[in-house]
Amino acid sequence: MNKLVKTSTFYLIFGLALGVFYREFTKIQDFEGTTQLSVTHTHTLVLGMIMFLIVLLLEKNFNLSQFKQFNQFYIVYNVGLLLSLAMMIFHGTMTVLGTETGPAISGIAGLGHIIMTVGLALLFHSLSKAVKLAQK
Repeated sequence: MNKLVKTSTFYLIFGLALGVFYREFTKIQDFEGTTQLSVTHTHTLVLGMIMFLIVLLLEKNFNLSQFKQFNQFYIVYNVGLLLSLAMMIFHGTMTVLGTETGPAISGIAGLGHIIMTVGLALLFHSLSKAVKLAQK
């Protein structure tokens, strides 16, 4: 459970730092348009911090870590989330700097979303097994 608290804390700090980065970077660049940087803050806090706080509660109630799929979820979901966030940050930064990004960036971001979805499927598989075990 400590790992989940640390992961949630990491995403809290990262999300807050991204909010500061967005505000200061766009101010320094005198940028007033729309950019993906504006939503990296909330994506990180919700999909990272809040998600892992919820998973912490599920772990406390159902002992999800007893299932190998849960450990797979943890790795796969984090990889997908960090990849998606990295592409959002890159794309948003390039937008502020006035540089076009190619379709490869969108493709990599899409891959991050797919990886996150696989991670969520692993979480729900673990949760399903835990609920069945708890009902016995």
